[in-house]
Amino acid sequence: MNYPIWDVPRLGGPLAIAIVAILHAYVAMFAVGGGPYLVLAERRARRTGNAELLAYVKGHSRFFLLLTTVFGAISGVGIWFTIGLVSPQTTSILIRTFVWGWAMEWVFFIAEIAAILLYVASWDRADGRTHMLYGWAYAVSAFMSLVIINGILSFMLTPGRWLVTGNFWDGFFNPTYWPALLGRSAAAAALAGLWGLLTAVRIKSPALRDEAVRFAAWWLVPAMVALPLSTLWYLAVVPEGPRMLVLGGAAAVSIMFLLSLAVSFVIFAVVVLGPLKSPQVASTALAATLLAAGLIATGGTEWVREGIRKPYTIYGYLYSNGVFVWQQQRLSEQGILASARFAVPGVREAPAATGRTAGAELALARGQEVFRLQCSSCHVLGGYNDIRPLVKGWTEAYIDFQLSHLNMLKAYMPPFFGTAEERRALARWLATLNPPAGSSQAEALRQPLPGEPVS
Repeated sequence: MNYPIWDVPRLGGPLAIAIVAILHAYVAMFAVGGGPYLVLAERRARRTGNAELLAYVKGHSRFFLLLTTVFGAISGVGIWFTIGLVSPQTTSILIRTFVWGWAMEWVFFIAEIAAILLYVASWDRADGRTHMLYGWAYAVSAFMSLVIINGILSFMLTPGRWLVTGNFWDGFFNPTYWPALLGRSAAAAALAGLWGLLTAVRIKSPALRDEAVRFAAWWLVPAMVALPLSTLWYLAVVPEGPRMLVLGGAAAVSIMFLLSLAVSFVIFAVVVLGPLKSPQVASTALAATLLAAGLIATGGTEWVREGIRKPYTIYGYLYSNGVFVWQQQRLSEQGILASARFAVPGVREAPAATGRTAGAELALARGQEVFRLQCSSCHVLGGYNDIRPLVKGWTEAYIDFQLSHLNMLKAYMPPFFGTAEERRALARWLATLNPPAGSSQAEALRQPLPGEPVS
């Protein structure tokens, strides 16, 4: 309630964040898994004296540099831009709680960029041992970035003892820290293998091509074991509410979870029976399809992780609409419009009984503003998660009933915050979004609000 609302037409704020964040996650995981992939492939080439394999690794490293540093840096800035505007309250808490964590992450990020630039630039200038040291410096720095970011991301779902102590380490090493780190590390290795497969199938020499394809395919083997284990571990330690959303409490979340599992299983089966067993069958089309499937599974998993955190952005502490848990009682007594610093002028005070039309118009304006403050963090008018079809066919009284029991009827929704008059005003405004054919909003204005005396 302390920040202006940033309206994102059609998309909505959460979808804008999801698009940028998932694209960044693709590249960030490749950046983590790709480091050891490059160095181990180079070591294999140097030990066997395979000049062709060494040349392949050199070419792959250039592709890796362009994708991870250029796109990764741009999308990383994009995440800060979108979360800062869509969810400034959450961003503020993350910065204040983990300020030294962010500082350490930036140190490793700068080291990461410097190391990969040295690695790619020194192929023909440094001896093999020194060159691989540059590569290992990059791999360690990239993994340490994941180690830090993982603590902050997992904190948002399971803040653990931080809710009581406010201590940095209690929040960082939260209940899902280790299963999330295991899962992300496995996914990073798998994506490194899938990206490597895409470049390996383009090698002209049949013998080298088969060797490079099999090498890339092996990178998915650890993930076959680690990902199922990390998923079971993760589900065992998340709070009961999020776990129930995955296991049937929210149809969209459950479907996406099962889809991600099914796609991952198909990828592993195809890689084992295809590129790993018979590398000669691998083609550009197959490698591109497997990579696309891998990105879908990764994106689906990230979407589920974000989805089960609802109705919070920081579980048990801050709701997705920027209301703190401890503010609920106060907002019920004082009203959300009176408490919002950036509410539209003229709607803060409750409507005076100056006449039926004037009072109803003000009530509608207040209802619309309550929607903007409480609901627009997830819902839009026309577009993704449009509110109109969700209330179509509902009477004003039924909408008011739904708002009164919002969190009880839908586990992923926050409760309504505000006075009974604000709730009724929101119900009235929502009821006017789908006027019956032949009627108008003016007719809706002439109807009394539920609980309002007829004048």
